Amino acid sequence: MPARGPDLGRLLAAVNEQRAALGEPPFGGVATERTLGAASLAAVTVALTVGAEPLRPVLRAAVRYTLGLLADLAPGRSVEVRVPPLAAVQCVPGPRHSRGTPPNVVETDPVTWLDLATGRVGWAAAVAAGRVYASGQRADLSGYLPLVSAGPGRVASH
Repeated sequence: MPARGPDLGRLLAAVNEQRAALGEPPFGGVATERTLGAASLAAVTVALTVGAEPLRPVLRAAVRYTLGLLADLAPGRSVEVRVPPLAAVQCVPGPRHSRGTPPNVVETDPVTWLDLATGRVGWAAAVAAGRVYASGQRADLSGYLPLVSAGPGRVASH
């Protein structure tokens, strides 16, 4: 059975709810998984910048969107990047694992992941502060981050 994508109508409603809470107009683009992912990331970035709590569906969409960007940038299956409880992805070229815990694991919380993905925090600083758990010789993602440049209300691809 193919992987189920997000309900675009519900995601659009959540993005618009988050934007309204931030005093922004509704999303005006074409509602696709990718555009709503980018809109979610922009809305979450603004919310975090102003100290607001991001809505969970918007946070989940932003995490999944940026993990998808990472998988596109670094295709492979040698590193598992986990952002519990929202998503995980395998990426980075190299030997793949097939059973049990992979030898190369990166795990962090959703806000830290988005901070890394947008360049709000650097890889070394996040690891040193204990915000990222990274094990294995391929688990250093610093060469792939940031994935996007995010400022209030905008997202520009890396």
